[in-house]
Amino acid sequence: MLEGILIAVLAGILLGLYALPEKFTRDFKFENTWGLFFLINMLIVPLVATGLLMKGANEIFLSVPSDVLFKMAVASVLWGVGVMLWGKAINYIGLSLGFSLFIGTVILIGSLLPFLVEGLPPANVFTTILTGISVVLIGIVANAKAGLSRQEDEDAEQATFEDSSMVTGIFIAVGGGILATGFSYANAVGRPFIHQASQSMGNAEWVTALAVMCVIYICGGIPITLYFIYQLSKGKLWANFRTSAFSINVSLISVMAIFNFAASILFAFAAFKLGNSGNTVGYAIFNTVCVAVAIISGLVTGEWARATARTKKYLYAGLAFMILGVIIIALGNSLV
Repeated sequence: MLEGILIAVLAGILLGLYALPEKFTRDFKFENTWGLFFLINMLIVPLVATGLLMKGANEIFLSVPSDVLFKMAVASVLWGVGVMLWGKAINYIGLSLGFSLFIGTVILIGSLLPFLVEGLPPANVFTTILTGISVVLIGIVANAKAGLSRQEDEDAEQATFEDSSMVTGIFIAVGGGILATGFSYANAVGRPFIHQASQSMGNAEWVTALAVMCVIYICGGIPITLYFIYQLSKGKLWANFRTSAFSINVSLISVMAIFNFAASILFAFAAFKLGNSGNTVGYAIFNTVCVAVAIISGLVTGEWARATARTKKYLYAGLAFMILGVIIIALGNSLV
């Protein structure tokens, strides 16, 4: 169990850090950076990794029942749409609140979805895990409060949001979070079949996680890639790729893509190592650590430098609740 928890924590750390290189790109607009990121992250990296690291990839995917692949594909597309909606919500309610609402929804629903596929664990385990998830969500709410308070401290755009825009943004963020839980469902429903096929080809256990993420990322990446192609064309931003910083930007964005994809592979492997409730426990730890690391990196890079002591109290309280929640979830898994 300890190995699975540590792998899930490492996955969360990678996911929390993956976006840092974006701060150092030059001459790119948001659409250029993230459009290229999603292309590399969701289409190029999975295909290259699968080709280099997996034995018998074609045989593995062809052996999985078509209805299972269909369920995985649909859930993955929903995940991709959910990620796009999260980006849209930020335009309405800002990064801090949008991120907190999105991840809060993902943790709550995404951690419970695997139970629909795998069945409920014993009552004491289920109750303890639910308690841990609830504590994590208290931390997410505190982080949202810290984000709103920080925007007020900085006299930022939050003060100009209209009530109608705020309500719209909240609905979009929560809706995106609900759809994004397709990631958790796709992993839960597809892993047993892909694992059996992968093992029959003589692959190491962790390769199953690579195969599962390959399906999820490629299917989820199609709508996101199409969306950014539309955005780049609409804003006439293709010319921004013709910059002297292009090579450096591509290198930085490739690092982001590798970190992100590696984080997902590690999560899937952690879920396997954590046993019967692994998808739920691993998903909760994975996303919670991601949020905590993102917040800590924001503190280190000065994003909260202008926040008041009152605002930082909300932030620190949120981190404390999230860490406590992860500990409770881990204890719940140990009761199995």
